[in-house]
Amino acid sequence: MTAPALPRSDAAPRRPSIERSVAMRLAATEYARCADLMARLEPQQWSAPTVNTGWDVRDTAGHMLGMVQMMSSLPQLIGQMSTSMREAKKANAPVSVDFLTALQVRRNAGRTTAELIRRWQELTPKAVRGRRRVPALLLGRTIPEAQLVGGHLERWTVGFLVDVILTRDPFMHRLDICAATGLDPQPTAEHDGRLVDDVVHEWAQRHGQPYTLELTGPAGGVWGNGGERITLDALEFCRRVSGRGEATGLLATAVPF
Repeated sequence: MTAPALPRSDAAPRRPSIERSVAMRLAATEYARCADLMARLEPQQWSAPTVNTGWDVRDTAGHMLGMVQMMSSLPQLIGQMSTSMREAKKANAPVSVDFLTALQVRRNAGRTTAELIRRWQELTPKAVRGRRRVPALLLGRTIPEAQLVGGHLERWTVGFLVDVILTRDPFMHRLDICAATGLDPQPTAEHDGRLVDDVVHEWAQRHGQPYTLELTGPAGGVWGNGGERITLDALEFCRRVSGRGEATGLLATAVPF
């Protein structure tokens, strides 16, 4: 059976708008924030269901660790990518990311929660180094596989994946875990606010409409002048544009995480 063709964006491959030094600082801080959150989890909270269909907190942590494993070792990177792309091809799926995350959850399913935390702490410095060492020439190249965002296939550069998405992913899953357990994500203007600002600017570029956005909380601020007016908690804004929760109007414009 042939999968239905998805619309493709004719835009140029998406590039990061954050400087590399800032991107790597945000990556290291986000990994540390996630380590702190995992250490705060009570035993019963690891089994709390999340908004990610079929995943509890423990599954989410397994995926997060899998991403760190992937970027901390070249054999892991090659192995995970080739396996997930092969599985996607067998299933005639347009993209392989769901197969990649499922693979990561499966491979870490046998670990105790203490081991998940320990491995996270051990591997995140290696993952940051691995991301930092990606050559500039490679960062500018386009990823061979198109990515699905808001029902459309689009192209990304390696730099957008390495410098932006690989930090947004644990950031969003940290919010998922906090939403599932009731824990405070403890946002700060310096870290979370910088991530939110990047998301807002990409969101605005994607919809291209006039807007006034007032985001509340430590990570918030005000952007735009005119058009649709939106007032929302800053972290909830990120959740909405990521596809979590109800989103109407300009909030329905998808931003990848």
